[in-house]
Amino acid sequence: MQGLEEKFQTTTNGSSNGNSLLSAIQSLIPNSFIGFIREERLFLVLIGLFFMVAGMTYETPHIAMWVGFLFAGYSAIANDSIQTIGTFLASNAHRKWWILWLFIGGIFLVTVAYSWVIYDGDVSYQRLAAKGFTEAPTSFSFLQVAAPLFLLIITRLRMPVSTTFLLLSCFSANLGGIQSMLIKSLSGYFVAFAVAILMWILVSKFKDAIFKGKEPHPIWIPLQWVTSGALWAVWLMQDAANIAVYLPRSLSFNQFFVFAGIIFLGLGVLFYLKGDRIQQIVTEKSFITDVRSATIVDFVYAIILFYFKTLNNIPMSTTWVFIGLLAGREVAMSIMDSRGRGKPISHSFKLMAKDASYALIGLAVSIALAMAINPVILDEIQALFS
Repeated sequence: MQGLEEKFQTTTNGSSNGNSLLSAIQSLIPNSFIGFIREERLFLVLIGLFFMVAGMTYETPHIAMWVGFLFAGYSAIANDSIQTIGTFLASNAHRKWWILWLFIGGIFLVTVAYSWVIYDGDVSYQRLAAKGFTEAPTSFSFLQVAAPLFLLIITRLRMPVSTTFLLLSCFSANLGGIQSMLIKSLSGYFVAFAVAILMWILVSKFKDAIFKGKEPHPIWIPLQWVTSGALWAVWLMQDAANIAVYLPRSLSFNQFFVFAGIIFLGLGVLFYLKGDRIQQIVTEKSFITDVRSATIVDFVYAIILFYFKTLNNIPMSTTWVFIGLLAGREVAMSIMDSRGRGKPISHSFKLMAKDASYALIGLAVSIALAMAINPVILDEIQALFS
């Protein structure tokens, strides 16, 4: 009996020591990290599988280009959805997702088909004819195929980074292409910021007429659909290059059919998920779910993008233009709106700084990937700083 008691005590002590060790290990790991792993376990498994697919296919160019395109297609639109269809989703959350999908998807098909016909198989509206991007890739590195996966991770963290920098920088032949995109994108940010402030100061003068009553006048509904559709089309003219960069610069009919069909179905997934996590960037802004505010945001944004589209064919970060637009709007509302539609000025600057910091993080990741992929860019950057 005494031997059994000793054995039981030993077993109990061993179990207790094991539990203590496990508890000690768990105490070293932040609860937020453990919660993130549990919440995102399916996403992390999928990302791991996608990295494996990239590793298995990047050495086979005719397969790698379609794998990279698939990753880029969903990740670019999922991240950039906040710019073009984010306000559309926010103000039409009460409508069936498939109605919104067919509307936006139909505009996508018409827009890219027009470019494909007019520009001899090019679906990017000649954005890839700019310096540094004229040649379609004939071979791929692992990082080029996997670059969109980094964008998916950043999107999951609700960070509005530039898909233009993150994807196109990986294919830039030299530093000059990245510098041109950076200059144009910075110009877009400051132009959008200034225009937004001026626009919402003007809006504040007529806010009693524009925002009269809790429910908007029925005319605002078709106005918002028209402006959202126009914005989506202009955005595609700028950012389709981010997806098409993996493919030949002139697509055959079969290649175009696959390209358009996959993106169309991907849009359906995005609308079914109601914009996914990144949509919070829009909904956290002041009064943006109101169809009247959404219409004004989309209209101003479309005009700015159209202006930069006609300026030259250099690709630019539409994300930087968008966060500049929202930042200027928040600041103007905080200053001018005495009825409390805008947040305190300190909060507006905090939101502006947060979005800008995320954009800079994306730029840093993009340049790091470009340097790792292309030794020429690394040498040029080293020469620049030396």
